[in-house]
Amino acid sequence: MKKISLTLIGLYLLFLHGFSQVSEHYTSIFQAKPLKLEEINLVTSYYSQTGSHSAVTGGGTSILGGKILNGSEQLTDFANMLELKLVGYDETGVKHTILAGIGVDHHTAASQKWISSTGASSPEGNRVYPSLNWTREDEKKGTEFGLGTYYSNEYNYTSFALDGHYGFKNKTGGEFSGKVSAYFDQVKLIYPSELIPATATTSVNPYDINVITTNASRGSVTNPQTGTIEYPTSHNIPTSPRHTYTGSLTYSQVINKSTQFSLLLDVVKQDGWLGLPFHRVFFTNGTEAIENLPHSRLKIPVGARFNYFIGDDLIVRTYYRFYTDDWGLVSHTASIEFPYKFTPFFSISPFYRFYTQTATKYFAPLGKHLATETFYTSNYSSAAFNSNYFGLGLRTAPPGGISNTYLSALELRYGHYAQSTDLNSNVISLHFTFK
Repeated sequence: MKKISLTLIGLYLLFLHGFSQVSEHYTSIFQAKPLKLEEINLVTSYYSQTGSHSAVTGGGTSILGGKILNGSEQLTDFANMLELKLVGYDETGVKHTILAGIGVDHHTAASQKWISSTGASSPEGNRVYPSLNWTREDEKKGTEFGLGTYYSNEYNYTSFALDGHYGFKNKTGGEFSGKVSAYFDQVKLIYPSELIPATATTSVNPYDINVITTNASRGSVTNPQTGTIEYPTSHNIPTSPRHTYTGSLTYSQVINKSTQFSLLLDVVKQDGWLGLPFHRVFFTNGTEAIENLPHSRLKIPVGARFNYFIGDDLIVRTYYRFYTDDWGLVSHTASIEFPYKFTPFFSISPFYRFYTQTATKYFAPLGKHLATETFYTSNYSSAAFNSNYFGLGLRTAPPGGISNTYLSALELRYGHYAQSTDLNSNVISLHFTFK
C-alpha cells in the first residue's frame, strides 16, 4: 500500500507539472504551483487499561475444565502515526491537497492469551494502517471534493476502505458537507481452542479444514484427525467478511464572530460477521459456545456542536450526540472543553466527556444466558454502563517555530477514562507539527 501511495503521488506531481507548461495567456491569469510538502504531523501515544470483564473468558473470570481463566482486561497499546500534507494549485487557481499517512500500533492484552484454554496464546499483536486522501478545493466558489482510501492489517483482522466527500459554503457563513464511506473487512475465524470442531462441519461458513488444525496460539498444535504436529500461520485460518457503509451529513454555521454551531447526522449499515469468534459465552446449564450476533446492524447517531468565543483568550466548545440502533442500544454523549490562551503562543485545554448507554438485546453477564437463546454475547461493550473521560491538553506554537526549528507546534494531551463496569484507562499523546 505504501508503494502504491508513493506511485500515485509521483503521477500527480507529473500531472501538475504538465499544468505549468500552459501558454503564457493562462499563466498571466494564475501561476500554477506544483505540489509541495507543506506540513508533517507525527502523533505518538501510549494507552493502558485495567478491568475484569474480558469477553475472551466469557465476560469475567471463568472456570473451564477445572482451570481458571482470568478475566483481566489489562491492555497496553503504543501507537504512532505519521502524516504528510502536500498542497499545490493548478492554472485555474484550484487548490489540491494530498494527505498520505502510515500508522503502526503494538499492543499487549492479558485476555488474548486465554484464546487457548491453556493460556498459551500470544498476548501481543501489531497493526499497520496506511491511508491516502486527495481533496480538490475551489476557494473562490467555496466548494470542495475529495476521495480517500485506507487499509488496516493485524493478525486476526484486515480492513480496506474507500470514501468520498463533497462540501460547499454559502454567502451567510454556512457550510454543508456530505461523506460516504465503505469498509470491507475480513475477520479470521479464530476459535477458543476447546471449541475448535474435531470433524468437518457445515456450521462454520466459510469452512476450511484449517479450523480444525489451528488454535489461537501461534505455536505448534496437534491435528486431531492425524495426530501430527502442525505449525499454523495467520494466512491459513479461514475468514468471514464484514461490510460497513456510512453516510454522513454536516451543516456548520457562523452566527457571529463569537458563536458557531454544527449539526451532524450519520447512518451506518453493517453486514456480515459482527462479533468475534474467540469471544466465549457460558450458559446457565454449564455449556459453552462462541458469541452469536445478528449478521446486520443499523446505527443512527445525531449530534450537535456549539462553540463560543469569550474574548480573545477563551473558547467554550460543547458537543452532544444521541445514538440508537436496531440491537436495542441507546446512548447519550455530552462533552465540554475550555481552550485558554495564556499567551498568544501557549494554550491549555481542560476537557470532560460523559457517556451513558443501555444494553443491547443480546447481552447477558457471565453464566446468565440461556442455551435456548438464538443470539448471545457477554462482551461488556454491549452492556449498560456510564463513563467519564477527563483530562488536559497543552499546546505551544511560537512564531518562527520552537527554538527556531521546523517544529512549528507541539501538543501534549492526557486523559483518564472510568467506566461503571470497573474498566479504567489512561492515555497520553504527543503531537508534533513540522512546517
